[in-house]
Amino acid sequence: MPLAHSLYALAAIFLIAFAGLSQAQAPVRSGGSLPVLGDTSELPASAERRLGDRIASSIYRDPDYLDDPVLGDYLQSIWQPLMTAARARGELGVELEERFAWEVMLIRNRTINAFALPGGYLGVHLGLIAVVESRDELASVLAHELSHVTQRHISRLMSKQSQQMPWVLAAMILGMMAASKNADAANAAIAGGQAIAVQNQLNFSRDMEREADRVGFGVMADAGFEKQGFATMFDKLQQASRLNDNGSYPYLRSHPLTTERIGDAKGRLQLEGPAPPSVSGEGGRARVVHAMMAARARVLGDASVDALRLLLAEAQRVPSSAAESLKPRDAGALYAGALAAARLREHTQARSLTDKLKTAAAGSPSMANALELLSLEIDIAAGRAAQAPKLVTGNSRAAVLLQSQADLAVGRPQDVSDRLQSWVSTHPKDAMAWQLLATAQGQQGQTLRAIRADAESRVAQLDYGAARDRFKAAQDLMRSGRDTGSGASAHIDGSIIDTRAREIDQLLREQALQEKLDR
Repeated sequence: MPLAHSLYALAAIFLIAFAGLSQAQAPVRSGGSLPVLGDTSELPASAERRLGDRIASSIYRDPDYLDDPVLGDYLQSIWQPLMTAARARGELGVELEERFAWEVMLIRNRTINAFALPGGYLGVHLGLIAVVESRDELASVLAHELSHVTQRHISRLMSKQSQQMPWVLAAMILGMMAASKNADAANAAIAGGQAIAVQNQLNFSRDMEREADRVGFGVMADAGFEKQGFATMFDKLQQASRLNDNGSYPYLRSHPLTTERIGDAKGRLQLEGPAPPSVSGEGGRARVVHAMMAARARVLGDASVDALRLLLAEAQRVPSSAAESLKPRDAGALYAGALAAARLREHTQARSLTDKLKTAAAGSPSMANALELLSLEIDIAAGRAAQAPKLVTGNSRAAVLLQSQADLAVGRPQDVSDRLQSWVSTHPKDAMAWQLLATAQGQQGQTLRAIRADAESRVAQLDYGAARDRFKAAQDLMRSGRDTGSGASAHIDGSIIDTRAREIDQLLREQALQEKLDR
């Protein structure tokens, strides 16, 4: 695992305490419902968002950051109901909703972990998705992390952390210096420095954990997820804790379990009334779909040939009769095997395993949609995109981007441009969509538009320096008079590029000024 990931949580605390002290303003209330710990935040929402953007921009450039549209859509199907419930309950205030990013990022890491960063960024490791047994368990983790953000826990930590920051800073410097020679030594130096601060903050952190449990439980229940998922997730963590945590559960270390927390969670289950209708509406099939997404996380988390071979062998052991009454475990094995076979270029085997799954998909729109996307992935990998049928369910992000990849593979860039121009107009922060659009426009000889789309993809990932370079390149191309089109369209393109270049220049100036103030 790259050292950057071991620094994420530490960097979040360090950046808030170090950069935010000079910008401290009056406390900002999040609108959370009572009782709460009391909002003692020293960092305004706008400053916290800037800090979150700094960290997120580094994550976007890390090789372990993963933009998988299929898993991303699945996470959003859980995340959006939680956001709606938090809003309805008053946990998510108007100011916080407008100022924060509210983005969930996937991290290619097999450890069981999730984390909240400043400014409304959340990270989810593939290992977490792979190990939870239902969307309800995953919702319990996301609701807990969401509540850390809505209750301003990261910002409120600043008032308790500021006295320890020299120790943490020293540990970071030592860790970074050691990284080039010995990653284990680097992690040890960082962990040792953290221990000093963490030990002094343990009681305060436990208060925050209890509050995140309480608020997250209510948010999850109001969002329509099974409340039992909260308790079963606790059971998993408690079992890992009893086994002394072998290192696969970093969530245990950042969210320490206590008997009180577990008792509170189980007590809430007895006190709560009936849950709202399930957000999936498909009963047991929702567990099958989750098993397929968990299987996808396992494949993407370890793409080594040996791991793929093991997954394929497991799928081949599933009997054909299992498709008649498909169990979640068998569905996950078949899905993982099909995706693994495609990665191993055994495309016939991949299609055969997918067909087994399709026989059990009747009556489950979400399962049928997942398999339709998987089939298209396999056809693209096999070089058969021209023979692949158009996606029936084409409104999701995964469908839009996968269909665009298929069209690019068979030389239909105009279709891609038409589709993605509409998509980015309503989803301007979709970096992958902008990049595919840039490729399509480049294939059509629309060089100026392709450069602009490439620049917008850099903006979407907060890499404003690279975006400015691309916009400047587009302006140079316009001045040269080459490949800029003609007539009204060229004038419109030029005006858009000039406007966006000025906006990015202004943003970079503001960032530079803010960095001076922070120092």
